[in-house]
Amino acid sequence: MHFAQYYLDCLSQASYLIGDKTTGRAVLVDPRRDIDDYLHDAEAAGLRIELVIETHIHADFLSGHLELARATGATIAFGEAAETGFPVRRLRDGERISLGADDGQGVTLTVLATPGHTLESICLVLREHPDDDVPFGVLTGDTLFVGDVGRPDLLSAAGHTPQDMAARLHRSLHTKLLTLPDATRVFPAHGAGSACGRSLSSETSSTIGDQRRYNYALQPMPVDDFIRLVTAGQPATPGYFAHDAALNRDGHPLLEPGPPPALTLDEALAARDRQGAVLLDCRPLAAYTRAHLTGSLHTSLDTRFAEYAGSVVTPGTPIVLLADPGTEQEARLRLARIGYDHVLGHLPDLAAVLDRMPELSSSSRRIRHEELGLGESRLAGVAEAEGGRTGGAESGDALPTGSLPTDSLPTDSVPADIQLIDVRNPAEYEAGALPGARNLPLAGLAHRIAELDPSRPVVLYCRSGNRSVIAAALLEAHGFAEVCDVIGGYDAVGTGAQ
Repeated sequence: MHFAQYYLDCLSQASYLIGDKTTGRAVLVDPRRDIDDYLHDAEAAGLRIELVIETHIHADFLSGHLELARATGATIAFGEAAETGFPVRRLRDGERISLGADDGQGVTLTVLATPGHTLESICLVLREHPDDDVPFGVLTGDTLFVGDVGRPDLLSAAGHTPQDMAARLHRSLHTKLLTLPDATRVFPAHGAGSACGRSLSSETSSTIGDQRRYNYALQPMPVDDFIRLVTAGQPATPGYFAHDAALNRDGHPLLEPGPPPALTLDEALAARDRQGAVLLDCRPLAAYTRAHLTGSLHTSLDTRFAEYAGSVVTPGTPIVLLADPGTEQEARLRLARIGYDHVLGHLPDLAAVLDRMPELSSSSRRIRHEELGLGESRLAGVAEAEGGRTGGAESGDALPTGSLPTDSLPTDSVPADIQLIDVRNPAEYEAGALPGARNLPLAGLAHRIAELDPSRPVVLYCRSGNRSVIAAALLEAHGFAEVCDVIGGYDAVGTGAQ
């Protein structure tokens, strides 16, 4: 058997190439849109990709089933409950897919229908030989992760309540996956950082036995308790998820490789003013906060670039990239992985533009937590709630470029006219937050800007100072004049109180 996992750190996404070396027949499971690595490795191993299987209709990335079908002639397959806008093979619960010379030989995959994360979700039990008592492993898609289970509340399950989907998920886990031998290896579709769950491990594989013992959601409990547990505290859903789910279900244009064209400053500004294009600054945080084109949005390539871009840029919006030289093609590709194909070009000489035309540039306003004016007793309370947790500040945090444009702050509370906004996910906020802060997660902030008053100052913070800069750029682009963020975020507050 040939088995390879392809893990994409920037999206916390895993895909799998499985083949029978005797026959050369292979399947690819949950592929991303840029398929060259798969094609190269399959050719090197003497494999023919005959089938592309999607464990469900993905919402967090644009899948590569259409690209692979064009490149290889492979059939696309989904679970039987999937409704798609293109021809697919529908895989039934219990169906066996043999890669051997006949059904009684060779590498075999058995389909398990496991609704819960979505209605059409499936898992694939993999055996090197059809009669192996202990499977080689199980590809669990978004049904079971290492340390977590799939969230039951995404838009791809529209028409069904999270509680109904959670009940389905419980049945799938306990009547299908947990009946497998403990030694069966678990290969999920996502790892830590993914918004498809709340407590995913950084490990990219495990075993059924270890998950039975250590996964919080698989511990013995009444079904109602499980439902309450897995429907609470899920991360905010990035704005692009519904867009990607629709494209993965209905079909999408094929990926067009290559770098974006270079634009002049006049062309970039014209695209913004006449076509409604977003100027998306992809440089590291420190470079952006020092100087950037006024009104540009920001998310750095050294973070979860595509996910954050999909949180602050509306799908279909034209984009002009403001990237360090040589990184523009990577930025375009990573946007394409979430279906953001409308990249008009890039500005190749941003640093020179900012030096030559300072009237077009702005610097980010950033404050240290001491400037918030929270008294020592309240900061100590934050640190105690955190159990003394510390965290390193992000690149550039040591160089504040501005401060809150207000008079001296009191020592016990944030002034009433200040809008103190926590842009972390709900579970982070519920575990501990700054006094008086309101939770508006970054993933949904673009749709909730109207809840803020642009005439009042806004102070933003996250965990370590990255998401807050992204949020500040978004508010500034929407005309908020007095915006700043807390350097080092909530981690710095807890550390500073020690």
